[in-house]
Amino acid sequence: MKALILVGGFGTRLRPLTLTLPKPLVEFGNKPMILHQIEALAEAGVTDVVLAVNYRPEIMEGRLAEFAEKFGINITFSIETEPLGTAGPLKLAEKVLRKDDSPFFVLNSDVICDFPFKDLAAFHKAHGDEGTIVVTKVEEPSKYGVVVHKKNHPSRIDRFVEKPVEFVGNRINAGLYLLNTSVLDRIELRPTSIEQETFPALVVDNQLHSFDLEGYWMDVGQPKDFLTGTCLYLSSLTKQGSKLLTPASEPYVYGGNVLIDPSAKIGKNCRIGPNVTIGPNVVIGDGVRLQRCVLLSASKVRDHAWIKSTIVGWNSTVGRWARLENVTVLGDDVTIGDEIYVNGGSVLPHKTIKANVDVPAIIM
Repeated sequence: MKALILVGGFGTRLRPLTLTLPKPLVEFGNKPMILHQIEALAEAGVTDVVLAVNYRPEIMEGRLAEFAEKFGINITFSIETEPLGTAGPLKLAEKVLRKDDSPFFVLNSDVICDFPFKDLAAFHKAHGDEGTIVVTKVEEPSKYGVVVHKKNHPSRIDRFVEKPVEFVGNRINAGLYLLNTSVLDRIELRPTSIEQETFPALVVDNQLHSFDLEGYWMDVGQPKDFLTGTCLYLSSLTKQGSKLLTPASEPYVYGGNVLIDPSAKIGKNCRIGPNVTIGPNVVIGDGVRLQRCVLLSASKVRDHAWIKSTIVGWNSTVGRWARLENVTVLGDDVTIGDEIYVNGGSVLPHKTIKANVDVPAIIM
């Protein structure tokens, strides 16, 4: 089987981290975002993965070559000279996707979930039509485009309703698809939307079904959603009884859902959790409080700092008695001075903050 991952461009929604690394290589749960997807695809029997990009892929090529060798799959880049939307990249990669007649997966690189590729493939084969969209249930469907089924049919899609005022359903597009190669005949090589053009055409011909996603789902392309997605991912690991998590019996673990790389160093009298990820070679001082945050590799947190709802970038340092909260994001090599307060700051790489940031702002 084959898969196409829609990577897109620069990744401005997750700045300042993407000024240093392409978004697919930013660590989520202590491994590159895209590695979660590649592992799941390889496990489902996918042998060819195409990355659709319209921003320089050179930085990714080396890392992805490692992943390709590790999992025994072919990874190729399909580079757009102009952004082609969400359907155009499929046509551009047609040569690989038509390598054989088997259907192919399509997924957005920002999506994180328990990827159900094997079950999705079995469901798609069983209904025998051209396309399947993975859907997830949400509590407030009025914020999204909602998938509505045919009357008296459990999966065949009747129409899409954008941000419905009245309740018509609670299933939304989860950004994961399985499509027959015949769908490529419906797409032109131009900027075009799979959601607004290709899928409605399939609906008209009664060729599109939905597949319900079990468990958590999140588009982690924005910092606040990255943090929410981290909480959901860690909770999922807890439900699975994963040995990746730090045991709750450790004296510094508070509330569970804590993932700490073995190379990290933790000081005395710390309180860590719930929902904390600590990357490789991170150094935590004494008396530190961490909650709902991500500390990327080689970052340092000095004694008695308090960090909540924050992403601390690679090689960054948080000073003694500093306080960070409200979706603060530190880029690579940022220094927060002692006793400094940062409220929702987005700090670009290689900056030193010596004064409080009382109001959310981008620090350039």
